[in-house]
Amino acid sequence: MHLLLLVLDLVGTFVFALSGAMLGARRRLDLFGVLVLAFATASAGGILRDLLIGAVPPAALSDWRYPAIWLSAGLLAFRWSPLIERMQHPVRVFDALGLAVFAVAGADKALDAGISPMMAPFLGMLSGIGGGILRDVLLAEVPLVLRAELYAVAALSGASVVALGHALALPDTMTAMAGVLLCFCLRLAALRYGWHLPRALKAPVDRPD
Repeated sequence: MHLLLLVLDLVGTFVFALSGAMLGARRRLDLFGVLVLAFATASAGGILRDLLIGAVPPAALSDWRYPAIWLSAGLLAFRWSPLIERMQHPVRVFDALGLAVFAVAGADKALDAGISPMMAPFLGMLSGIGGGILRDVLLAEVPLVLRAELYAVAALSGASVVALGHALALPDTMTAMAGVLLCFCLRLAALRYGWHLPRALKAPVDRPD
């Protein structure tokens, strides 16, 4: 289980860092700006999760593999962003994959720390959306989680699969892969078909008599 959590965390760190760095490259930030976005996107959710469950110091700050991975992803995006951009919607695909992997890894780590299966999915969701929120704030945008098609809901769904599998004593690897697949496919389907939660009604504009 420890190895599975580590692999999921490292994979999520890489794809989220690549997502943030690619967005920075799109905005034509300098190397420092691209690396800051890579770090923020890859690490904020995991750091907040670890602080909440008492896993201090957070793995993203104490394990050399995490900075090595987000630095590598940031440099890769900075140097090869035109090539990566040739993929169809690369930032959104990387972001969806990072969301899925971090949500599942977060829920798994919360369960491993003794958090109840009722609350673990919410920590998993927080792991998935935290980095994206900080990334969007740094870019002076409304966070994607507040305006996108089934973003937090997709993360919560994938993390809930992990919690349900834990409650039913199902194999950890099977439930983790199922959770990643559900979150990733749900997010991509929402992007493709425009699925979203009901939105607030627009307030009427007062007209002068």
